[in-house]
Parts: sequence; structure tokens; C-alpha cells
Amino acid sequence: MDTVCIAVVGAGVIGLSTAVCISEMVPRCSVTVISDKFTPETTSDVAAGMLIPHRYPETPVSVQKQWFRETFQHLFEIAKSAEAADAGVHLVSGWQIFRSVPTEEVPFWADVVLGFRKMTEAELKRFPQYVFGQAFTTLKCETSAYLPWLEKRVKRSGALLLSRRVEDLWELQPSFDIVVNCSGLGSQQLVGDCTVSPVRGQVLQAQAPWLKHFIRDGGGLTYIYPGTSYVTLGGTRQKGDWNLFPDAELSKEIFSRCCALEPSLQRACNITEKVGLRPSRPSVCLQKETLVQGEQSLPVVHNYGHGSGGISVHWGSALEATRLVMECVHTLRTLASVSKL
Repeated sequence: MDTVCIAVVGAGVIGLSTAVCISEMVPRCSVTVISDKFTPETTSDVAAGMLIPHRYPETPVSVQKQWFRETFQHLFEIAKSAEAADAGVHLVSGWQIFRSVPTEEVPFWADVVLGFRKMTEAELKRFPQYVFGQAFTTLKCETSAYLPWLEKRVKRSGALLLSRRVEDLWELQPSFDIVVNCSGLGSQQLVGDCTVSPVRGQVLQAQAPWLKHFIRDGGGLTYIYPGTSYVTLGGTRQKGDWNLFPDAELSKEIFSRCCALEPSLQRACNITEKVGLRPSRPSVCLQKETLVQGEQSLPVVHNYGHGSGGISVHWGSALEATRLVMECVHTLRTLASVSKL
């Protein structure tokens, strides 16, 4: 078997980063990214893009930390390079604040971000309703820039982009040797996974160029994330809600909550509303399986269910998915060699 044909289903940040990793790391393969939605129409386009990990209850913490570390290190190298502006990747410092002292004063990812420390009393005076806080520097991906940049990187690696809706992974079997499922919420229908469900997120994007530091309520619901083009104000966490239309009352509530943390936001302008459906799951589905129909088989690698934490772990999980793809490729080539004997 000379060239292994690989299809990656899904073109959000998980699908595109996985396609890049496979194209650059798996020898003698051709990669095609297949999706009915590409940037700027994906859920990833709505994401604020801050590298602050989401906790997956059923994924080992050691695994989550590895994915986060690999992602942080990869993006940190981009942030130091001449590609930083085009990729929309940059460092940002700020505070995570709590109304009561959290059980976990030092989170598992504290030694991955830069300069993690407990906030001083002087710093906390800025937020009179809060009694505890953490200060650190992390990375931010401007998804409006990062996703198009990833698409270009996919194309440079020789991969193809195909606009098509996939109803069943098996329909790809005649044309592809391996399928990588990065369909996010689409996996509910595509592979019948009832454990993946939408968590609706509504955010505001506003012009407030004077804001340079992020502020995040420790509960993760209210946040102010400055970027190069706009400030993202959030948010909501509405489980099981499929509504993609902005709710004006929610927008008012989000803006009010954010202004309580940062009163200067009252002067923000050009405010727009965005809605995305996070593909939530108790654990990320990152595993391989083989679909079988009669005498035909199709190796599949799943990489979906990242919820609100996709940006924070996308490169690490893409590397893990690529390792699984390499195992599938090795098996196929071994079988092909045996059949020639």
C-alpha cells in the first residue's frame, strides 16, 4: 500500500489541527477535510480562544494536562514567530477571581501557563465582591484569524478541503482507507453518540481597545477577554439548548455582568452578538474503532466532545489522534504486505 487515503470529517479547530498533524507527521498519506461548514461558519469561530482549561470529569487529569501542555507549547512557539500576527496568537495577562476561596487554589495547569501566582490584597481591591484570585499569563487565539490560518496550513501540507455533508461515516469507505471523526456535536447523529449534547454559548464582541488584561469570574460564566480586533464578553452555559439565534435579554445581562467587573466597558462600541453550540461530553472521545459491514471494514479514529475547552487542548488532542491514525496505517500496511506474500 503506497498512499493511504485519510478523510477528516469536520473543519472546526479540532478537525483542522488534526488534519495538519496527520499531513505533517504521517508519511505517504493523502488527507481530505470534509465538512458542510468551514470558517467563519463553525462553532470554533464563536469561541473566545483563551487557553484556560475546561475540566472533563471522566478524562484523567494527567491526560488533560498533557493535551494542554502540548497545545500551550505549540502556540507559544507561534506567538514568538513571524507568523504570530497572521495566526492571531498572542500572550495576554490577567486575573481569575473568586467570591469564595476555591477548593483547588492551585489548578492542575498552573505550571503550564506563565507566572501563575495568588493575587495580592492590593490587586483584589479592584474587585470588592471577590475574596480570592489568581494572576497569570496565558495565550489567546483570535479564531477569526487562527482558523483561516489553519486552513492555509492544511492546504500547504497538500491536503484538500471538500464541502460536503456526511450522513454516515460508512459512505466514505469506497474512497478512503481511514476516517477521522472530528464532527463535534454532529457525532450525535453521525455515530449515534447520545452522550454528546449542546451547551449553548452566547457572547458579545465589542470595541474597547483600552482593555489589555483579561478578567474571568472563577465560575467561568462571566469573562472579559481582550483581543487584537475586539473584546469578547461572556457568557452563557445553557445545556441542551439548540437555539442559534441571539437572545437580546441575555445580551443585556451579559453586558451588565461584565460592566460590574469592568465599568469602563460602558464606553464600548460596535457591539455584536454571537452564538455557538459547544459539543459537550463527560469525556473527550479520543479513540479508534473499526466499522465492519460484511467482509468490508473501515478504521475510524474519533476526536470530538471537547465542549468549551477545545481551543485549550486542540493541538494536544490532535497529536493523540494522529498517533492513533499512525497505528491504523501500520496495521493496514502490514495486512497489505501479508496479502502480497
